[in-house]
Formats: sequence, structure tokens, C-alpha cells
Amino acid sequence: MSKQIQIPDIGSDEVTVTEVMVNVGDTIEVEQSIINVEGDKASMEVPAPEAGVVKAILVKVGDKVSTGTPMLELEAAGTAPAAEAPKAEAAPAPAAAPTASAVVDVNVPDIGSDEVNVTEIMVKVGDAVEVDQSIINVEGDKASMEVPAPIAGVVKEILIAVGDKVTTGKLIMKFESDSVPAQSQTQSAPVADVPKAESPKAESAPAPTTAPVANQEEVTASATFAHATPVVRRLAREFGVNLDKVKGTGRKGRVLKEDVQAYVKAAIAALESGAAASSGVANGAGLGLLPWPKVDFSKFGEVEEVELTRINKISGANLHRNWVMIPHVTHFDRADITDLEAFRKEQNKLAEKQKLDVKITPVVFIMKAAAKALEAYPRFNSSISEDGQRLTLKKYVNIGVAVDTPNGLVVPVFKDVNKKGIIELSRELMEVSKKARAGKLTASDMQGGCFTISSIGGLGTTHFAPIVNAPEVAILGVSKSDMAPVWNGKEFTPRLMLPLSLSFDHRVIDGADGARFISFIGSVLADLRRLAM
Repeated sequence: MSKQIQIPDIGSDEVTVTEVMVNVGDTIEVEQSIINVEGDKASMEVPAPEAGVVKAILVKVGDKVSTGTPMLELEAAGTAPAAEAPKAEAAPAPAAAPTASAVVDVNVPDIGSDEVNVTEIMVKVGDAVEVDQSIINVEGDKASMEVPAPIAGVVKEILIAVGDKVTTGKLIMKFESDSVPAQSQTQSAPVADVPKAESPKAESAPAPTTAPVANQEEVTASATFAHATPVVRRLAREFGVNLDKVKGTGRKGRVLKEDVQAYVKAAIAALESGAAASSGVANGAGLGLLPWPKVDFSKFGEVEEVELTRINKISGANLHRNWVMIPHVTHFDRADITDLEAFRKEQNKLAEKQKLDVKITPVVFIMKAAAKALEAYPRFNSSISEDGQRLTLKKYVNIGVAVDTPNGLVVPVFKDVNKKGIIELSRELMEVSKKARAGKLTASDMQGGCFTISSIGGLGTTHFAPIVNAPEVAILGVSKSDMAPVWNGKEFTPRLMLPLSLSFDHRVIDGADGARFISFIGSVLADLRRLAM
């Protein structure tokens, strides 16, 4: 007799089916993953609440499902022989099994994460629980989920506590249950009739039994159907990695996000070591990309080949590494610099009268505002370790400013910006910019940066997404200011607005902190009195 298996309580109103992991005819075990679903923040594999044979699959990839949605029909493993052989009247023996309760281990199912924290235990010893009733809540890096009971029974023992770290397969509870006859038959099989009843059917069974194994092998050998969760697939797409090239270290050969990251690091290391040319990394093959197109452009018209400058070559390799290895997020905002610009022009006139031989530019005020923000939000003034496990928080404030030169972009670093005044910084900016355009910057001039500012407002852009300058974790892009009508609560007034773009390393900085940081800079630029606080 078949039984309808429903979606357990998955902690989301509605999720999308992204993978069906079994076929009709498959024999599955308790807690074997049967489908993969994806919600707003995370994906998870839904485990089988009991063992049996799949008779029908009621969902398909792309379906929207919620708690209680039927997903497949399952025939208990011990009932199939009775359906084929009427003479199996010995079947009443299993029927008697439910009357004899047994203590059953309850383990953490496959939750799609290496390790999660127990945040809530939703039952207590002595409670009677139903199949799919939520028993604990766990939380990983990106989302929390409730773990359902795989069988009905009475809680005899709870083996974990809130705050414990658990992984797939971890023993968390023990149930006294009457609903395990099929399991007890398949596991211990003390009655000789049971295997005998199943053995005649085994002649036709090998086809469906071996087919899934073959399919699994094909799955792991295929870039389209590699054994990986949607989160990992999305990460691979962002990196441009063909999952067919990545060796999975997870359960059943599943490709984990760490596998993708390790693959990309290896490819980048090969690129930087000069092995790229021979290994194919230079043309994209190392990342599983299509090779760089080889085109004879002279067929279409006159051409000229120009060698890249030394700066182009160095910065190109660095930018490529940073873009591939840093998960970028960019926030955009506008700062009201009407009062700042009036003050700046006034100070320039005063400096000219006093013959200070200095020109104050908006960049200097942005440097000071950024320095103030780095002190207020020290996580932005940090670097992440190579293994991604630690942060180095810097107690100094050095800011790099991108300078456009005839040979390419360079980023000289200005030391202790938080300790210098506007006039001193303006004079230093003029001297260093002149030195950069003359190609006379030394290596020490471009080392020790904590944060970078890239200002291209003079070229007339609105917004852009700058690339983080590793090992820093954030960069500020500055575009062209323009007059815009701004509502002051009563009327629109013309204000000079400066577009800002903040790119940051999402491994280190959350989106909310990114928003606070860029808003803080905007508030300082709008009211220079905050620089004195």
C-alpha cells in the first residue's frame, strides 16, 4: 500500500523545487535526500521520513511548494512482496510489529551545510511527536531552518543543547516508536520469509536499482547536472566555473562552495605563477570557460598592435584576481555638497590671497570624510586572512587615491589622513599627483593602504562600480556632481549632489553596514562640522 509523502515544515511560506533526486522505482532509505528546494535566502535538501520504494513523483523542477504539499508516493519496503504474492499470508507478522515499540535514533538529516548551530529545542522528554513535526531549529551562515521528526513517537532522550554545533548524521534524540516495522525488517530481517519473498522480484529489480547509480555517475560528470545545491551553482556561475571541472568533497560527491572556492584559488595561483600559458588558465580554460576567441581582425580592415604598458599588465592581473576572488557588493548614494563647495571656493580664495601655493580640491574633503568613517566603522579598515578565517584590524588610517597617468592607473597611498588638516593634505595631494604623472612613484609610495578612493567625476560619469583593491575590503567611487532639485519638507530647492559608489567584500562586510558607512560619509560631506567631532 502506497503512502503520500508531504513537504515537512521547512520554515518558509513557499519554496521552489530545484532538483528531484530520486526516480520512480528507486528504493530509498530513511533521511535519504529526495528533492532540493530553494527559498529567498537558502536551499535545502528534503529527506525521506521513512524507507520504501518510490511509486510516483508528484512534483517537478520549477514547482512552487509549501509545507504539506504532496511530493511523492512511497510504498513501504516490506509491503511490495505482499502485493505480488498473495500466498505471503505470513505478512501478518509485520502487522504485529507496530504493537512492539522500539527505541529509535533520530539524527540530523542532510541539511546542505557543513555545520550549524542549534538555536531552539522544540520538544521535551515525554512529548509525543508526529511525523514531520518540527523538533529543533538550527541556524547556519545564511539561514535558519526547522528540522522535522522523521518518524512518530515519544521523546525518550534529548542528546543536544541550545548552542551546540551539529552536522549531518549527528545523533540528537531517541524516540520510542511503533512506526518502524519496515525499517526493522530491512535492517535485521530475522524472518527468513522476508528475503525469500523479495528475492524472486530481484530479477527484475536490478534495472531500476542500478539505473539511479548510473544516473548519479552521469550527474557528477555533467556540468549541467553536477551534484551541487543551487547556492553552489550560483556561486559557480558568478566565478564562471564549470562544475564539471570541480571535484566534490561533500557527501556522495556533492560539490561544496569550498570546493568551488578552492578551484578558483588554484586557477588564480596558476595565473599568477606564470603557469597559465601552459595550463590554459590564461585563455579561460582553467576556470572551465570557453577559450578566448582567436580572430584575425586584419580581415575586416586596417589594424595596429600596441603592447600593454607595464602598469597595464600588473594592474590587469591584480584586478582580475580581485574581481574573481572577492564577492563584491556595491551600494550607491548621493551626498549634498552644496555647503562644502561654497566653503571650498572660499578657502581657495583665501589661500590665494595668503600665497599658500595650494589648491584645495573636493577629493581632500572626501579623504577626510572617509578617514572619519573608517574610525567609526573599524571593520572597513581591515584585511581578511588568506584562509578567510581571521581579520586584521588596522589602528592607522592610510588612504589610497587612484591617479590617472599616461601609462595607466596608479594608487599612491596617503599616510595618517585622520591626523592631517585640509591644507596639508591638499599640498601632499598636489605633490604626489605630479610625481605619479611623471612616473616617479616608488613602491613605498603605493604600499600600506587601508581604503581606496577612485574619483572620476572630472570625466562626467554618474555612477560606477569600482573593484575592491585587495587586501583592502572596500573602495569608494566618486562621480560627477550636479545640481538637482531636493525636497526639504516644504519645497524643492536646488542642491549640488555628489554621486558615491561603495564596493565592499561581502565576506567581511554585511549590506547593512555598507549602507551605514556610505550614509555616514554623505552626512559628513553635507555638514563639515562633523569633521571636528
